[in-house]
Amino acid sequence: MKNVRKKLKRFWPLYLMFVPGVIYLFINCYIPMFGIQIAFRQYNARDGIYGSPWCGFKNFEFLFRTKDAFVMIRNTLLYNLVFIGLGTILAVAVAIILNEVHSKKAKQLYQTVILIPYLISMVIVSYLAFAFLSSSNGYINNSLLAAFGAKPIDWYNSPKYWPVILVVINIWKGLGYNMILYYATICGIDHTLYEAAVVDGASRWQQIKNVTLPGLKSTIIILTLMALGGIFRSDFGLFYQVPQNSGPLISVTQTIDTYVYRGLMQTNNIGMSSAAGVYQSVVGFILVVTANFIVRKVDNESSLF
Repeated sequence: MKNVRKKLKRFWPLYLMFVPGVIYLFINCYIPMFGIQIAFRQYNARDGIYGSPWCGFKNFEFLFRTKDAFVMIRNTLLYNLVFIGLGTILAVAVAIILNEVHSKKAKQLYQTVILIPYLISMVIVSYLAFAFLSSSNGYINNSLLAAFGAKPIDWYNSPKYWPVILVVINIWKGLGYNMILYYATICGIDHTLYEAAVVDGASRWQQIKNVTLPGLKSTIIILTLMALGGIFRSDFGLFYQVPQNSGPLISVTQTIDTYVYRGLMQTNNIGMSSAAGVYQSVVGFILVVTANFIVRKVDNESSLF
């Protein structure tokens, strides 16, 4: 008890600074967990949470018994796998290339240009995409395709193009944030390692292969593990607003989040929406724990916990 009092007396300014963060975490992360029980109740606003009857796992049935279950789960999973894999490769590559730029002003300019898309609202991105893809006034149809004498494409009624379009937009928007994280890690690598590699006659590619990439390993693993936690979630704006909620594109843009939103708007079933959130969280948690267990067995120092 004496030691606790001494620590409180010595470090009270730090504990005081810690309080707002704890309050924020409690209000935004722990109090909402009380609403998890809505997923297991037939919720009625008039009766409230406690007054609504329990219904077991009936709210979860819509995720698996609907004819669209396979499509939305497949889309959510495959898109996220591509986003994680391709996004990681490109972010690491851009970070390494940026590290090769010697001009300080050029580095700052490139960082700003690459990071700007991440700061743009998805609503704005949807309008930018429409400016390029509009059938009547879009830049691609009116300028690019017309210049080559090709026929205009009705983008918002052609599902086959959208897997590529959505991947490109996601990578373009999120590349800057991930790149900054990897670039910061590269900057923290001990420069004496590069000097030793130069003395040994290593080429620039050999330095990247034997010094830079091993130095990035822990960051790549941690960010990948964190991304796996949201593998059953999707960016609602990317899959709903960018395709303009176009009916013909449902087969390639329908994810768990957009399906829940459409179902909520049509049936006003809050329990169903809550069940989807619980399902996504539980599956994400299991994936993170499993992946971290595997990483810990292979390389304990690179594991998240």
